[in-house]
Amino acid sequence: MQLPKKAKAYIPPGKLMNYLLSETHAVGKSKAKFFSALGFDETNVTQLEEGLLAIARTEGVGDFITSPHGAKYIVDGSMKTPRGGVVRLRTIWIIETEQENPRFVTAYPIE
Repeated sequence: MQLPKKAKAYIPPGKLMNYLLSETHAVGKSKAKFFSALGFDETNVTQLEEGLLAIARTEGVGDFITSPHGAKYIVDGSMKTPRGGVVRLRTIWIIETEQENPRFVTAYPIE
């Protein structure tokens, strides 16, 4: 199964800088340390965004969970890092009730 409307998947403005790459965000700071160690920062946030969207658009859905807020989709994949490596990530996307397009929720490493 592919992510529904995968071509329309999006990452809200600020989600990467204010969450995934923010070392002061209550939840995101541990993820920021991980992504910073891979070489991601404000100078290459576009590379991070493009990599996450590529996972959503090319990889299959591993699982999905429905709730009153909508359906969450788990999509695992790999992406290149600024330091030349490849990292495996689990990404979470949601299609909220009464919405059509998948919105990025979070990403974290998997082994």
